[in-house]
Amino acid sequence: MSAQHHLFRAGLAVCITGTLSLAAVADPHPGVGTWQKYTPTRAVLGADGKAHSATCSGYPGTDKTYSFWARKGKSDNLVVFFEGGGACWDNLTCTFPMADVPEGVPQFFMPAIPADTDPSANDGIFRAGDPANPVKDWSFVYIPYCTGDLHSGSTTKTYYNAGHPVFPLPSSFKIEHRGFDNFMVVLDWVKRNFRSPDKVLVAGSSAGGYGATANSPWIQRSYPEANLTVLADASQGVTTKAFDTGNPGRNSWNIQLPTWVYGTDPSRVAGNDLMRIAAKRMPQARMAQFTTSFDEVQIGFYGVMKQFYGPGGSCSSLPVDWHNQMAAKAKADGRALSNYHYYVADGQYHTNLHSPQFYSENSTGINYRDWVSAMLSPRSSKPWVDAACPTCLLQLPCTP
Repeated sequence: MSAQHHLFRAGLAVCITGTLSLAAVADPHPGVGTWQKYTPTRAVLGADGKAHSATCSGYPGTDKTYSFWARKGKSDNLVVFFEGGGACWDNLTCTFPMADVPEGVPQFFMPAIPADTDPSANDGIFRAGDPANPVKDWSFVYIPYCTGDLHSGSTTKTYYNAGHPVFPLPSSFKIEHRGFDNFMVVLDWVKRNFRSPDKVLVAGSSAGGYGATANSPWIQRSYPEANLTVLADASQGVTTKAFDTGNPGRNSWNIQLPTWVYGTDPSRVAGNDLMRIAAKRMPQARMAQFTTSFDEVQIGFYGVMKQFYGPGGSCSSLPVDWHNQMAAKAKADGRALSNYHYYVADGQYHTNLHSPQFYSENSTGINYRDWVSAMLSPRSSKPWVDAACPTCLLQLPCTP
């Protein structure tokens, strides 16, 4: 999650069947290798049997229009990518979106899709012409993020202006936490346009890493014959119990987790357990996480949670507190799960999948691009194992 950068009821669906459509957007594929933008205009009956419409947050003064992008590849394989862009869950965090504001003004979430969004301009796994890219020939679906809810919410929430120094906000305003609804709309289109891929990579960066993890069971259910891999980039889930169970907190979003994987009470699922539970319940899938050892953005969000939704960890140093929890959880899950591996790189940078560092990261002694390639190719001669730089998983002293 970068600190810098609702739903018709099932009963209503019966009454408004005439207004629903299984063709929310145009069906034709773009040409091979060409990105095409799709803007859903109607509700769809989602994979969960409920009606869903697509929208961005509706933060005052922003465009609520939701769009997604797709690119047809040469192979029968598919990438479903969830974009990141922070999160908001209370008056403070939802008052301060990512925007062109003076230095020092907080920024917590992306409230709308930027006008200049262009997946073809991304690096990393989006670099279609690079022979080193393990998914260069794959089809892509790019799912933007503009709802502040880790691609998992389904509600409209009222917040109160915490005092934005730049934007003339009303005293109260509504945020559409509709990330799950957006996903259901996109998944409806994906299923109709990509009938039977051989392999499916569900990936996401930052907030999108949580979206990829939590929503991957829906994609597995949609393509049960495909070889499924899930890669969460910079989304380790080091949170506090008060955030995970609170409203305000994660429950501000009416979070939607697939019940056959996570159970019927999302508040019982800790943030750092999303990946472990998914991997355990989907043993045929390959699951993975990437992070740097001191990801400054993940640490920043954990700091907000620890300050306002404490107590959090006992370590007095915030970076060390986050690092020690991240490292302990990665090692524990790596030992317990045969279908899960982690890659913990040296440094403080945030996200890797749409960065040139996807190709250059080597601080563990294993090139990250090669590691991902091995994950995608079970018969690869290159290792897909737990990987960490020499000091990246050490438990550090809790000094101020």
